[in-house]
Amino acid sequence: MNPLKRREILTRMRAANPQPTTELEYGTPFELLVAVILSAQATDKGVNAVTRRLYPDANTPAAILALGVDGLSRYVRTIGLYNAKARNIIATCRLLLERHGGEVPRERGALEALPGVGRKTANVILNTAFGEPAVAVDTHIFRVANRTRFAPGRTPLAVERALLKFTPAEFLLNAHHWLLLHGRYVCKARRPECWRCPIADLCEFGRKTPEPA
Repeated sequence: MNPLKRREILTRMRAANPQPTTELEYGTPFELLVAVILSAQATDKGVNAVTRRLYPDANTPAAILALGVDGLSRYVRTIGLYNAKARNIIATCRLLLERHGGEVPRERGALEALPGVGRKTANVILNTAFGEPAVAVDTHIFRVANRTRFAPGRTPLAVERALLKFTPAEFLLNAHHWLLLHGRYVCKARRPECWRCPIADLCEFGRKTPEPA
């Protein structure tokens, strides 16, 4: 895909959604961090249902640490892998208090040192909470980047590097959310809805899906 196509794709996405953001509900970087840890192999809707119950009672590292694993598990039990996630969140709260004064760090290395936080989660926090031009490659972004040929790669890290290389600087801050939402609602895994895709004429996917009869 050539640079003009990439720019036009992002220009159209920006026109349709000038200020994209996560669908996870949060008010602070810490609330976002907990929500993103919970969101692994879970839907944003399911995570929001949990945090709407949790955050009015506990929404700081100290308050959640005071719940303990068992107490936190009672709030998050509807989320897949909730026991492991509860343990990671409690351990993360302890480290935030011990090493970072209860604040979420803005450095990738410090974020990735937290239990339950990998590169993708760190990128979400850096981008969404702190406005850094980072790209968190989830399954939606991986699929869209490869299917459209915008930034093909065999691994999430390869796609991330390609996106950072090929995305014009003016679009980099929001590219993560545009591509994610496009994959979630239009360029779906099983049946991409090419007939209503705003970038179908630019996409290099060779098997466009026709509109259902």
